[in-house]
Amino acid sequence: MSAAVLAAAPPRPAHRDPQVLRWLGAYTASTVGDSVYYLALSWAAVSSGSPAQAGLVMAVSAVPRALLLLFGGVIADRLGPRRVVLASDTARCLVTLGLAAVLLATSPGLWLLAAAALVFGAVDAVFLPAVGALPPRIAARDQLARVQGLRGLAYRMGSVLGAPLGGLAVATGGPASAFGAAGVLFALSLPLLCALRLRPLPAEEKLPTGKKLPAGEKGEKADGPVLRDLADGLRHLRGHRVLGPLMITVLLADLGFVGPLNVGLALLAEQRGWGAPGIGWLLAGFGAGAGAASLLLAVRGRLPRAGTTLGWTMILGAAAVAALAFAPRLPVAVAVAVAVGLLAGVSGALCHALVQTECDPAYLGRVSAVSSLGSLGLAPLGMPLTGAAAGLWGTGPVFVAGAAVCALSGAFALTVPSLRRAELPR
Repeated sequence: MSAAVLAAAPPRPAHRDPQVLRWLGAYTASTVGDSVYYLALSWAAVSSGSPAQAGLVMAVSAVPRALLLLFGGVIADRLGPRRVVLASDTARCLVTLGLAAVLLATSPGLWLLAAAALVFGAVDAVFLPAVGALPPRIAARDQLARVQGLRGLAYRMGSVLGAPLGGLAVATGGPASAFGAAGVLFALSLPLLCALRLRPLPAEEKLPTGKKLPAGEKGEKADGPVLRDLADGLRHLRGHRVLGPLMITVLLADLGFVGPLNVGLALLAEQRGWGAPGIGWLLAGFGAGAGAASLLLAVRGRLPRAGTTLGWTMILGAAAVAALAFAPRLPVAVAVAVAVGLLAGVSGALCHALVQTECDPAYLGRVSAVSSLGSLGLAPLGMPLTGAAAGLWGTGPVFVAGAAVCALSGAFALTVPSLRRAELPR
C-alpha cells in the first residue's frame, strides 16, 4: 500500500483510539476518586463536628476554585494540559493518602479537613481547565463531539460507582479507608496520563522542520505576566463569533440550573414528604437522562444543526425544570427529572463540543476555565441564596425563576445568528 493511501486513511473513531481510551480511563479513575473523596470528607466532617461545621468544610473548596479558576486556565495553556492534569492528580493522590495516614494515627480536628478541602479546591482550579483542553490534543477534530459523549458517560459512571465504593470503604475501615481508596484511584490515572502523546497545535504543524513555536504559544511555560495571558484569552473569546455568545449562553444556563437542581431537589423532596429515598430517585432519574444524552452523542458522533438544537433543548429543559416543582407524585417527578437530565445533557454536551471544535487549542485552557466558571465557580457560591429564597417564597417560585433564566439562555442562543447556525464538524 502506498504512502499516499496510508496518509489518506481516515482517523480511528474515538471509541477505538488508544489515545482517547487512555485518557478516558484516567478521567474515569479520577472521577471515581473524586466521588469517594467527597463521601469520605463529608463522613469525617460529620463525625468530627456539628452539621453546620460539616457543611462549612464541604463548601470551603468552592472558594479557591471560584477565585483561581481563570488563572488555572492560563496555567493549563502555559504548561500544557497533560502536564497540569498529571500534577493535579499527583497532588490529590498525596493529599488523600496523607489524610488516610493521619486518620489512622490520630483523630485530627476539623481544621485539617478544611485545609485539605482548600487544597482540593485550588487543585480543581487548574485541573478542570486542563481536562477541558486535552481532547483536541489527542483526537481528530471530527471526533471531538464523540469524545464529549464518552466523557459524559465516564462522569456518570464515576458518580454511580464512587458513592457505593466510598460507602463500602467507610463501612469497612472508616474515613481513613475511604481516603486511602481515593488516593489509589488517583494514582491509577497517572500511568495512563503518562502514556498519552499529544498532537501538535495547528500553528506548530505549519512550521518548517526543526522550528518550534515560542514558549506559551505551544502550551509550554512562558514568561510575562499571567494577567496578560488571561486578557489575551478573554480577547480571543470576545472577538470570536461563536465562542463569545456561547459563553454568555453557558453562564446564564448554569446560573439558572445549578441552584434549583442542587438545593431545590432536597427542599422539594422534604416538602412533599418523599424523604431521602425520594431525593435518590430524583437524582437517579436525572442521571439516567443525562447518561442517555451522553450515549447519544457518543454513538452518533455529532448532531445536525448543533446551535439550533442547543437553543431549543435549553428552552425545553427550562420548561421541564419549572414543571418539576409542581409534579404531584414522586413517579411523575422522576419522569420529569429524566426529561430534565436528557435535555440538559444534550445541551451541555453540545456546549462542550462546540467549545472544543471552535476554539484555537492554544487558548482552550483559558476558554474551558471561562465555560466552567458558572457551574463550578460562581453558581455553587449562590446556593445559600437559593436556599434562603426557597425559605421566603417556597420552592415553586425558585424553580420557576431558575427555569426563566435557563429559558433566557436558550432564547439568547437562538437570537445570535452565528451561534444558531453553528455546526459540529463531520
